[in-house]
Amino acid sequence: MKYQAIADYIQNWLHDYKQNAHCKGFVVGVSGGVDSALVSTLCARTELPTLLVSLPIHQNSQEHNRAISHVNWLKEKHPCVESLNIDLTESFESLKNSLPQTAQDHALSMANTRARLRMTTLYALAGSRNLLVVGTGNKVEDFGIGFFTKYGDGGVDISPIADLYKSEVRKLAHYLGVHQDLANAVSIDGLFANSPSDEMQIGASYDELEWAMAYEKTQSQQVLSEREKIVLNIYNTRNKANKHKIEPIPVCIIPRELL
Repeated sequence: MKYQAIADYIQNWLHDYKQNAHCKGFVVGVSGGVDSALVSTLCARTELPTLLVSLPIHQNSQEHNRAISHVNWLKEKHPCVESLNIDLTESFESLKNSLPQTAQDHALSMANTRARLRMTTLYALAGSRNLLVVGTGNKVEDFGIGFFTKYGDGGVDISPIADLYKSEVRKLAHYLGVHQDLANAVSIDGLFANSPSDEMQIGASYDELEWAMAYEKTQSQQVLSEREKIVLNIYNTRNKANKHKIEPIPVCIIPRELL
């Protein structure tokens, strides 16, 4: 992996996209995980206006502290970086309490509502400052198993690391100097109270999912172990169930003769 070449390529891509979009810079939601840490670092390295926003909602203090520490590190290195900390806990509770009890009691629906509230906040900030909302999803999440919230963390303008596997994200983050505690942090989506790790939710590690994604592309005829069969089933089940997130929104094309 040619770390410097990849970093330079993404930074140039960000700069060119910003120019063509006639925007001033970028806004990134930082969570305390390696994906948002890498994306925020790449945006900051363009030296274009970069707004980093922490949006806790009943968030684990350790994750939040990691995010703030990372933001402060980038602000020391790059004068282009600004930051905001917007606690959305009260806003989330207010919205939740205004919904019917059946919606309040649906854990997954409320988890996704957290992500969508954060997305709405990022776009409010982006619109007021003429910035682009930058996505933090990696290749397995965005195009493998659809492990993101539709119109939540999936609601972005651009996705600079969506062609990098999680393992590649970690390696590039290490290379660019992201603090080791953050670069090696266990991946947690933070959408539930006492959120389990991504691996616990999915039932497979990112390394295993990367293998499954590559296996499906090559259609290898290798003999699989029992664990590989389980991982492949997890990957395929989630990929099929989340096609509605991975693929473009279906459009009903009206026959011309009916118009």
